[in-house]
Amino acid sequence: MPELIISSVISCIVAFFAVYVSIPSLIKYLSKHNLAVKDMNKRENIMVVRPGGPSIILGILVSEATLYLFLQRTEILAIMITSLLAFLIGYVDDRKVMGGWFKPVALTVAAVPIILLGTYDSNLAFPLFGEVQIPVLYLGVIILMIPITGNTINSIDVLNGVASGFMTIAGFSLTIGLFVMQNYEIAIASMPLGFVALAFYKYHKIPSKIFPGDSGALAFGAMYGTIAIVGNAEIVAAIALLPAVINSFLFLSSVKRIVEHRQIKGKPVDHDEQFRLRATKDPSAPITLVRLILAGGPLTEKQVGHAIFKLALFSGSLAIITSFLMGIRF
Repeated sequence: MPELIISSVISCIVAFFAVYVSIPSLIKYLSKHNLAVKDMNKRENIMVVRPGGPSIILGILVSEATLYLFLQRTEILAIMITSLLAFLIGYVDDRKVMGGWFKPVALTVAAVPIILLGTYDSNLAFPLFGEVQIPVLYLGVIILMIPITGNTINSIDVLNGVASGFMTIAGFSLTIGLFVMQNYEIAIASMPLGFVALAFYKYHKIPSKIFPGDSGALAFGAMYGTIAIVGNAEIVAAIALLPAVINSFLFLSSVKRIVEHRQIKGKPVDHDEQFRLRATKDPSAPITLVRLILAGGPLTEKQVGHAIFKLALFSGSLAIITSFLMGIRF
């Protein structure tokens, strides 16, 4: 037990400061090479550098590598490899806009190390009802889950601070759920995710100094999905991620095809005279979580972000309650 405590403390410190310290240098590098995009929700012509993925994956890899030195768990290797592959896939899309098919298909490849390393339990655990044995079908669950969690976090990265703030809440909720389920070593391996996201949020919050880009969002999502699989906490993880999942479902159901957000002509939100966000009346625009939040009237970018964080806290609380129910059987 003392070794677990020491390793968890060290990995969390490493996770936070690897990101927090590296971002200023990354911002300078991206600025020097003119790798910036316009912040569309600011009245002024403000350019924000991207991607922040290199700092995010640095924090993930060094913290998980630190844990591996202590725990020697193959599951940690699966987390590192899958997160790195997802980062590389996102980085390709950051540098060259690919078709809507690219990320979902490529992320299925990122899920393969989980299978090859055998770091999964083919019994899917449900609260109250126990486990369902689906040995062959579960391989499909693994292949689908990483693209889903990766693209789900990517799809909610629409406002300053939202993706990193949401990931902080969801990541810590999943960690608490794993502790409740007494899966202590995977819970410790999950802790760096929240600290990496929190460190990045310090620079990503309003007004953003850096955007995560596809590389950062996919790394976040892939790490989250991998932890859910190796920790046998898929249901708990899905509940904690529910607002982002709903956002993706609304978007896909309205556009009826897999497509990049940048390729959508109709915009779900626009701005009023005070440059507050408001839901658009464009019938061709996709339905999104932000658009639903704005259905009651215009809000500032910060107010919309806080509304999303409240939903994340609610779903995170439900996920923790679900983890308690995992030990109860009818």
